[in-house]
Amino acid sequence: MPELPDLNVYQQHLERRIRGQVLEDVRLASLFVLRTAQPPLDAVIGTPIRDITRIGKQIVFTFDDELHLVIHLMIAGRLRWRDAAVSIRGRNVLGAFDFGDGSLLFTEASKKKRASLRVVDRQGLADLDLGGLELAAIDAAAFTQRLHDSGHTLKRALTDQRVIAGIGNAYSDEILVRAGMSPFRRASQLSADDGARLFQVCLDVVSEWTARLSAATGDSFPDKVTAFHPQMNVHGKYKEPCGICGASVQRIRYAENDANYCAACQTEGRLLADRSLSRLLKDNWPKRLEDLG
Repeated sequence: MPELPDLNVYQQHLERRIRGQVLEDVRLASLFVLRTAQPPLDAVIGTPIRDITRIGKQIVFTFDDELHLVIHLMIAGRLRWRDAAVSIRGRNVLGAFDFGDGSLLFTEASKKKRASLRVVDRQGLADLDLGGLELAAIDAAAFTQRLHDSGHTLKRALTDQRVIAGIGNAYSDEILVRAGMSPFRRASQLSADDGARLFQVCLDVVSEWTARLSAATGDSFPDKVTAFHPQMNVHGKYKEPCGICGASVQRIRYAENDANYCAACQTEGRLLADRSLSRLLKDNWPKRLEDLG
């Protein structure tokens, strides 16, 4: 799923290309992607885009105070720019937004079709806000208090859009290994100093990766948005060397996600128990890095 650094880069490129431009047409390959009926989709056609913003992981095109188009990419949704209007008959294409000098394609490489498009008024826009705090709009004290109040582990708190906005599975892994904190440490156990340190790491990781992805795309629209990058320290690096210390990266799978972590950097060498595997292996489940042989 595109996360805050990816969304920041999308926003940069969209502002260059379509802010102030008239949305000439919206072509949908599937009506299912449109999740609202009022205001009608036709209401935004022929209207200039006044602003491009974000609510959590949702991209917002603002036409006026009472008219907004909201794109939620979910896990497999992506945006792609084409310099001329193109067909929407492709296998993964959900639709296209046509402008005078090109088209913005909305695609989704998944059969689950979770990505969505909404046209909403001011109240509808407010209703889409899950309440997660924006890192750029808070200080360390507010961040720490929100994590304390969540009742979650650090991994879950960072990825819960009702707690902190924009961070997901990939960058939470990178933040926590940089901070040297276990993904399953209780957020309520954070001291003020640890909370301040974690907050600063969040800012640093998001800033650094936004700059890195922006530099990689240059003037080209970011067509290859992914959660996996060779420069990452632990995310997607199971059994590979940690980018910080070189120890073997570990992984715990749960629900539809996983937590990638470095036992040497984050848990003082202790291996966290994968519920299914540790239940299966029982006494044979390794407890520390050295037990892996």
